[in-house]
Amino acid sequence: MTFFPFNFGFDTMFSRWLLIFLWWRELNRRSVREMAEEYKEALLEKHKNHEGCPGCKVEQMKQLRRGYPYLELSFVWIIVLSTSLPISSLYPFLYYMIEDFGVAKTEKDIGFYAGFIACSFMLGRALTSVFWGIVADRYGRKPIILLGTISIAIFNALFGLSLNFWMAIGTRFLLGSFNCLLGTMKAYASEIFRDEYQATAMSAVSTAWGIGLIIGPALGGFLAQPADKYPNVFSKDSIFGRFRYALPCFTISAFALVVTVLCCFIPETLHNHKQDIISDDDSYEVLEAASHESAAFTGKTGKNEKASQGSLLKNWPLMSSIIVYCVLCLHDTAYSEIFALWANSPRKYGGLSYSTNDVGTVLAISGLGLFCFQVFVYPLAERLLGPVLVTRFAGALMIQIQMSYPFIANLSGLSLSLSLNCAWILINVLSVSAITGLLILQNKAVDQSQRGAANGIAMTAMSLFKTVGPAGAGILFSWSERRLNASFLPGSHLVFFVLNVMVVVGAALTFKPFLTTARR
Repeated sequence: MTFFPFNFGFDTMFSRWLLIFLWWRELNRRSVREMAEEYKEALLEKHKNHEGCPGCKVEQMKQLRRGYPYLELSFVWIIVLSTSLPISSLYPFLYYMIEDFGVAKTEKDIGFYAGFIACSFMLGRALTSVFWGIVADRYGRKPIILLGTISIAIFNALFGLSLNFWMAIGTRFLLGSFNCLLGTMKAYASEIFRDEYQATAMSAVSTAWGIGLIIGPALGGFLAQPADKYPNVFSKDSIFGRFRYALPCFTISAFALVVTVLCCFIPETLHNHKQDIISDDDSYEVLEAASHESAAFTGKTGKNEKASQGSLLKNWPLMSSIIVYCVLCLHDTAYSEIFALWANSPRKYGGLSYSTNDVGTVLAISGLGLFCFQVFVYPLAERLLGPVLVTRFAGALMIQIQMSYPFIANLSGLSLSLSLNCAWILINVLSVSAITGLLILQNKAVDQSQRGAANGIAMTAMSLFKTVGPAGAGILFSWSERRLNASFLPGSHLVFFVLNVMVVVGAALTFKPFLTTARR
């Protein structure tokens, strides 16, 4: 069939010219669009290195620098270490501190009151973490970091001077309320390092955090009650004789002051020229034309881009990783308190009858193993397996080790020391590895403009779980000591069984469809 009743070839010519016209129109429109996109990229590149913007200076430094980022890792490491030291430094002496306050009527009630002092820190942090994250996104990371280190120096020293149970709770609550460093440092670490060192950066954060949770209790164990342990150095009439738990707190506060001075020299990573990216009328028109042209060809209107910048609560890759993170952090906090209470409790209750020095020794030994693993092994494991598989394998191995703790209590002498130290090192290595993988997932799920708020949400949720952890662990431990002769899960078997349930839940949540990862 032809277009005209008489076939003079007009329909063929018409079809050819129509195809040529459509091809030329499409080519022309594509060229305009590509030119607009190139102009847009050039314009953004021009403003990328905005003078006076600290974030742009950091980006330039990252592009020009070659070699391993030792300096940046050192700064991140000591700042995170300073914020993690006071969190668990009280665990080795908390049992004896409650005794000195005289609030516990019997020995079995000590764990109950100890949980409330431990959870007051987490409650304060839960109430303020989102606020500090928003402030960090608006005013920068560095001011929040300085505020956090200064607050540690002040409120941790006041906790060491606590005269009664309520003063201890109050100072720990204030310490937690101003403890804004961890969420901010996770955002900072993801911004100060090049892409190839992102796993190393997050490993440094969680390594310093984990080692701080070990060194802190070690300091608490060795330095608490100094007048009793070191009478030749500290007299009963000195300030450390009157305040028997002030020395470890003062030591941590002094370290925080040193870190505060060093933080004055770290670079700011937040960009402060959001309004300057599109400043000229011509540039604005070109970008608008480019966006409309792109929308006409792709059928997209930019809603996806806006959605990525929208509500963080609707960002499921972020929220799912935060939920798993919270479950594992709940286990980590409950485990830390239960281990210290279990080690300090008498043998007749299934404990180890350890002194504060004994607990401090165990924690100090495990710190070296954790440091070596996270620095040299974890980045390789993350590259080979990915953060999700590392978290799953860590959870599976933790279950086996925690099941052995009640049986380790039946040992004595060298066999007890070797078994306990090996178990503690492995649990801490696996726990920190699992948490590190989730930190990587969280920071990949958001852009820089939302990273502070996202980490603030993670800190708030995690702190809420950790608020429940110490109180619940203390109550659970007190209850376990009252059921030593139970037929099912007697004594310490109960507390370690509950810890294993937490790990099973956390590992199960790493599977799809619950946990999803962002593609960036």
